[in-house]
Amino acid sequence: MQEVMGDNKVLSYLIGVLENLPSNWINLTTHRLDIYNEKLAKTQFLDELEVLFNNNDSESTKLQALPTAYDYIRLGHPLSCLLEWAIAKLSNLESQNVISFSSKTAPLLAILRKNSLDYKTTRILYHGELPNYFDAEILRGAYAYQFDLINIENSSTLADFDGSTIYISQQKEGLMDDFGQIPITIGIDFFVNIYPEIGSIILVNGSKNEKYISEIQHVRRRETIAMTPANCLLALKALVNDTVLVQNDADAISNKESVSNSIKQITGTLVKPLVASSGLSMQYAIMMGLVHDALENHKGKAIKFVVPPNCYGGTNDQARRVAACIKNVEVVDLPVDGGNNMIQSIDVILGQIASEDAVPYIIAEIPTNPRVEVPDLLKLKDVLSQVRKTASGENALDPVFILDQTFCPNVHFLGDGEILSTVRAISYVSGSKFPSGGLCTAGYCVSNKKAEDLLDKIERHLMLCDNEATDLQYEILAKQLPSMIQRIHDAYLNTREFVNFIKETLPEAKINFVSEELANKGFTPSVFSLDLPTKGNTEEEKEAYKRELNHKLINLMITEIPNESKYCVSYGQLKGVYWTIPATSTQGTTKEGDKDYIARVALSPKLNLELHKKVFLEFAQSI
Repeated sequence: MQEVMGDNKVLSYLIGVLENLPSNWINLTTHRLDIYNEKLAKTQFLDELEVLFNNNDSESTKLQALPTAYDYIRLGHPLSCLLEWAIAKLSNLESQNVISFSSKTAPLLAILRKNSLDYKTTRILYHGELPNYFDAEILRGAYAYQFDLINIENSSTLADFDGSTIYISQQKEGLMDDFGQIPITIGIDFFVNIYPEIGSIILVNGSKNEKYISEIQHVRRRETIAMTPANCLLALKALVNDTVLVQNDADAISNKESVSNSIKQITGTLVKPLVASSGLSMQYAIMMGLVHDALENHKGKAIKFVVPPNCYGGTNDQARRVAACIKNVEVVDLPVDGGNNMIQSIDVILGQIASEDAVPYIIAEIPTNPRVEVPDLLKLKDVLSQVRKTASGENALDPVFILDQTFCPNVHFLGDGEILSTVRAISYVSGSKFPSGGLCTAGYCVSNKKAEDLLDKIERHLMLCDNEATDLQYEILAKQLPSMIQRIHDAYLNTREFVNFIKETLPEAKINFVSEELANKGFTPSVFSLDLPTKGNTEEEKEAYKRELNHKLINLMITEIPNESKYCVSYGQLKGVYWTIPATSTQGTTKEGDKDYIARVALSPKLNLELHKKVFLEFAQSI
C-alpha cells in the first residue's frame, strides 16, 4: 500500500510539472555555462528537483530556476533527467541507475564496449526476434565486441554466468505503464527497454554494476545522444496518463526528401547525404564505417586517424575512444593552429604513415576552431593528392580527408570541379549550428564521387548504432535548411562589423578571423576568437590576468545584455551572441597544453549590434 501511495505521489507530481513545464526544457540545444557546474551536473539538478518534489512544488518559476542539467540534449537535459528520475522512483532504483537514449542500440554497445576493454564476457537475452538493426557479425568484427546471444522464454530459469547479463525487452505496443513493474530478476545485470517510437532506457541492476554508469553515460555523450526532449515529453505524458505513445505526425518521407535536396544544393554534391541524430553521431558512423572498410579491404594494415590535438573536445575524445577499443587503430596528432601549418603537418605525417604502409584517415576542421584559420586550399589538394611510397617502394594508400566544415557549411569543397573533388573526401556538419539554427542537434555528411563507395559502410554503422536523425529532427531541418545560406551571410556581416569595431576600440587585442580575401572566396564564418591584451611581470602573471579578463568581458556582456548575450558554447544560432572560452567548454577533454584560454564569440543574423558595441566599449575603457 505504501508503495502504491509513493507511485501516486510521483505521478501526481509529474502531472504538475508537465502543466508548468519551462519552454526552454523542450527547445534548448545548448546550455548556459554561467549556471553550470559540470562536476555536479545531473546531481545538482536532481537534488534540487527532489526538494521541490518533497514540498509538492511544481511552480514554473521554481522549475525554471533549477540548475543546468548535464549539457543539454547530447549527454542529457532536464526532461531526460526528469524521466529517468520518475522511472527510478517507480522502480525503487537510484536515479543514476536509469539512463535514456534516443538510440535503441547504444545502451547495448555501451556495455559491450566496457566489457571488451575489461576482457569480460557478456550474454544478451531476448524474446522472439532481435531488433533488425542489431548486426552481430559487424559488432564482433569491426567493433571487436564478444558476446553470446540467447533467445529465452523465461528469464527466471537462467544458469549462473561469470560475466554481464543484459536483458532486452522490446515494448512493441509502446505502453509506458510497465516502468514500475520491471522485474529486477536475480542474474540480470542490465535491463534494456526498447520503445520503437522514442528510443530506449537502460536500468542498471545492483551495486556491483554501478561502475558501468559513468561508462554508459560517456557513450551517450560521445557516440550518440540522450532521448530527445520531444520524445521524453511523449514518454512522460504516456507515463502519467497510462496511455500508448502517440507517434509524431510529421510527414517523415517528404521531410527526408526535402532535407536531402537542401543538403545537396547547399554542398554542391550529388551523392545521397546521410543525416544523424547529432554531429558526433555522424562522426562516429564515419569513423566506424572507415574502420570497417579498412579491416575488410586492407587486412592486417594499421589504421591511423590523424586528428588536431586542440580541435573540438568531442572529436578528440571520440577518436581516442575508438582507438582504445580496436587493436590496430591509432590516433596521430596533427598540429594545425597557432603557428603550425596544416599543410606541412599533413605532409610530414602522411609520409610517416606511408612508410609504415598504414591506412591514413585525416579529420580536420576548416576553418579551424577556435582560431578560425583556413589553409591554402590548392596546397591542401596537392598534399592530399601526392603519391607516396611505402618502405618497400610500393605505392602507399591514399588518404581519406574527413572535413568538419561546421563553421562554413556553405563552402563547396566536394562538388564536381571543386577544390577537393579529386581526392577522397567526406565532409560533415553539426546540425545544432547553422543547419537548424540551434533548434535540434541532427548533423549530416556528404562525400565527393571519389569517396562515394565509403558511404555504404558509413550508413550501415549509422543504422547499426540507430543514430539516424529522428522524424522531428528531419522536420526541423526541412524548415530551417532553405534559409541557411542567407542566415550565414547576414551573420557574417554582423560579425565583420563587430570585429572591425573591436580592432578600432581595442587595437592591442589579437583577433582571429578570416581575411576579407578569404571572405570573398566564400569563407564567411560568424565566429571569431579574441586574445585580449594582458600585463604582468611573468608569463604566469600574464596568463592569469588574461584569463580573468576573459571572464570579466563575458560577465559584463551577459549581465548588460541578458536577452541576447549568453555564456554558451554553440554557434549558428538564430539570434543573439554566444560567448565561451574553448579551454573550459569545447576543449574539455583536450590535453591541457593544447587548450585555448581565449574568448570565442559567435554572432547571429539577428541581434542589437549597436548595444553590443556600446557595452564592449565600456569594457575596453575599463581596462
